[in-house]
Amino acid sequence: MAAVGAAGHADEEAAESEDAVPAGRPHLGGGTTVPGESEPAAAAQAPAQARAQATAGVPASDDTVTFGPPPPNEERADGHREEVPVTAAAPEDARATRPAAIALVLLGVVILAVSAFSTPWRVLSGGPPDPARDFDAAQIARSQAFDAATTLPSYLSLGLTVIIAGILIATPFSARVLGRLRGPWWARVVLGALVITAITELVRWPLGMWFETILRDYGLSIQGWGSWTADRLKNLGVEAFLLCVMLLALVALARKVRRWWIPAAVGAFALTIVTSFVYPVVFEPLFNDFTSMPQGSLRTNLLDMAARDGVPVEDVLVADASRRTTALNAYVSGFGATRRIVVYDTLLRAPQREVELVVAHELGHAKYDDVLYGTLIGALSAAFGAVALFLVFGSVRRRTGVASIADPRSVGVVMGLMTVGSLIMGPAQNVISRHIEARADVHALDLTRDPATFIAMQKRLAVTNISDLSPDAVEYILYASHPSGPERIAMARAWAKLNGAPEP
Repeated sequence: MAAVGAAGHADEEAAESEDAVPAGRPHLGGGTTVPGESEPAAAAQAPAQARAQATAGVPASDDTVTFGPPPPNEERADGHREEVPVTAAAPEDARATRPAAIALVLLGVVILAVSAFSTPWRVLSGGPPDPARDFDAAQIARSQAFDAATTLPSYLSLGLTVIIAGILIATPFSARVLGRLRGPWWARVVLGALVITAITELVRWPLGMWFETILRDYGLSIQGWGSWTADRLKNLGVEAFLLCVMLLALVALARKVRRWWIPAAVGAFALTIVTSFVYPVVFEPLFNDFTSMPQGSLRTNLLDMAARDGVPVEDVLVADASRRTTALNAYVSGFGATRRIVVYDTLLRAPQREVELVVAHELGHAKYDDVLYGTLIGALSAAFGAVALFLVFGSVRRRTGVASIADPRSVGVVMGLMTVGSLIMGPAQNVISRHIEARADVHALDLTRDPATFIAMQKRLAVTNISDLSPDAVEYILYASHPSGPERIAMARAWAKLNGAPEP
């Protein structure tokens, strides 16, 4: 029950770490996804947790500015000379930039069109949410206390992400650090990405430990430091691997092709599709063990419900999340042959009817191909980013001391620009995700016809995961990929009234 993303679809009910991000996706401001946690905005029920991950130009001079690589043997910021093939087009050449600008506009239109088509903009909603109606004073106080405890580390994490991105795109820091590397260009690209990632992670590590300590204090995390560190490092490895693949392809294209943005956009699109498809079977098993749900009435009812819903589901998997967290969660990831519905083993402690409602919500995502459309939007956005990179790189090249993306030292600048892009796009993605999640809620109610159990399930999720019951406007815009718990409960009451069911 989370925002649809390129690598899958995780539920919001899992408690988040200080810098949770989709595992295997570059979050270039630093940070990693800790397995067992949901997607970054996946704390729609708990923006306090989700806050934690917000986790993401030079005035023209009289001199001629070029997009392309520096002339052969141009002096680098560290005093050395770098031989770089002169292949890329210069920005003052309108013939070079005009096609890219047109392509950027067209991609933007396509993204808007796909988003408009796949997003249910008109979804049933209830009246104003009223936490006091369904949660007692102690539960509300605990939610507020957890929100207060996570506020400082969360916003420090966001601020640190912005600062790191600013340093990478507005100073020659990256060029000076990476200029010390030696070897063939491809080795320096890989080493450069690893060095920047390592520096960023070292800076952010204390915040991650701080947030993990808070999760333990509130009983949401039961990991030891060894397990927590191993998970974080594995996530970092997945992120670094995908990042290096992307940067190697980007720099290689810039060194060989004048209009490198064309194959780069195609490659970014393809990489996103492939990653989303293989993520459930290649990356998820690195962090969790998955087993088929045991035979019994719950499994039988879930498969029968899927068949009744017209959603082909061969199996329901159970993740061993209880070795990390007490939070409740379920999600759907992959598409086509790799699509799977997963529930946390912690969720199986809830009453059977509530588990069935959670899975009914996930069936809604599968029925409407939310992961597939989310992957398509993500892939188009990746292509958009590749073209935008070609157009905006010239505005930062002088301050960064890197004349071209063909220069291996450019990897830090690219990482910084990607982080800025992800931060800018975050609120828009959350708007889309909230509508998609609301549709999945309505689908669950239509399928089960049980608003009373739906409300009981939402209360259990909110209390167990210490969700923010009254997120403020800033948190809601920046981090909430789901409606809040009270909003979802109000919607269930509206559904009951509309369908002639007793109001819970």
